[in-house]
Amino acid sequence: MKDSVNIGLLGLGTVGTGVVNVLTANAHEISQKTGVPVNIKKILVRNLNKVRNIAAGAVLTTNADDILNDNDIDIIVEVMGGEQPAKDYMLRALNAGKNVVTANKDVVAKFGRELFSAAEANHVDFMFEASVGGGIPIIRPLKQCLAANKLSEVMGIVNGTTNYMLTKMTNEKLDYETVLAEAQAKGYAEADPTADVGGFDAARKIAILASIAFNARVSLEDVDVEGITNISPVDIEYARELGYVIKLLAIAKESEACGINARVHPAFIPLNHPLAAVGDVFNAIFVRGDAVGETMFYGRGAGALPTASAVAGDIVDVARNLRHNVNGRILCTCFDQKPFCPVENTSSSYYVRLLVEDQPGVLAAIAGAFGAHNVSLNSVIQKRKVNNCAELVLITYHVSDANIRKALTTIKDMSVLTTVQNVIRVEAQQID
Repeated sequence: MKDSVNIGLLGLGTVGTGVVNVLTANAHEISQKTGVPVNIKKILVRNLNKVRNIAAGAVLTTNADDILNDNDIDIIVEVMGGEQPAKDYMLRALNAGKNVVTANKDVVAKFGRELFSAAEANHVDFMFEASVGGGIPIIRPLKQCLAANKLSEVMGIVNGTTNYMLTKMTNEKLDYETVLAEAQAKGYAEADPTADVGGFDAARKIAILASIAFNARVSLEDVDVEGITNISPVDIEYARELGYVIKLLAIAKESEACGINARVHPAFIPLNHPLAAVGDVFNAIFVRGDAVGETMFYGRGAGALPTASAVAGDIVDVARNLRHNVNGRILCTCFDQKPFCPVENTSSSYYVRLLVEDQPGVLAAIAGAFGAHNVSLNSVIQKRKVNNCAELVLITYHVSDANIRKALTTIKDMSVLTTVQNVIRVEAQQID
């Protein structure tokens, strides 16, 4: 059994600094929980001369080889971000027999299979709790606490930037451009916000969660993605009037009839749904299993200390395994090959907002076009005019994605249509 555990930290940015501070502040408690002292031995940085707000003790280096080739280092903690060179560093570490802890969703989502194979071949741990949900425990619960369940659904708000923006738009009736500028000013959104507002950050996270939940490899390419750039205050106000709130949801479902479907898109969700009250930068992940029923995991999805909490939790797990020489107990759980359900085979209710010519017979023509493609309308609202056009808001009954697309293609060719303003899924139980 080891009498101490040494860490090599790759990166000392926001999260890396948080990891150092958590491990330093709670060193005594961590050593009691693991049974051994856990020490940060070396840290990879870009600039040795930068002033840093961390406790002294670790050796700083700009050469990754100083860490990867150090035989006394047991755990490589990667918090540098980006695909490369992070992926290569982790792969080198695993092949050298070192355990790896990472917060890198990009690498896990894209290269998980390769990294897990290396971990298994070398009987070491590869841990990535912080890659989804920041400080929210979700990877470990899916792999361990809910392992006896057959899971059918994982649905959540997994991007704090877009949740902050939609919360501001809803509560303060602000437009997209205004809240994006505010999110950027506060550091919640990057100068190029595409990964967040385009839904791609959430897509990487749901690919990871779906792979674990359904025990099959789900890649980023398998996720249908739509962002929030088309959401307007008008849509948010209609949602409120109809008893819904708009959230960017990451959704993965499995059914025997269709297979696995994973997607990211804005959705109307009922005000009484557990996810409806999740505001600001908070995240929440809703899981449905055959034995446990419905559970939800809620908390801060990003930030230095919440993310560092998840990283440090993985370090504690690995240190315990090292202490008792049982590393590699739980590795990749993607042992099944399962069919994927194309998005056109999924079904939902839909909110559709149209601008049409304001004249008799238009509503009947629009309804007829929907009906011709087996799209039944649950409700129709006509409240106002926009530039001398009538604004129609339609809520459909449950319908296949393929049929709603066919109906909208037909409607777009109709002379009475000015424009399709928006189409948003209604993620709720089927309307009776």
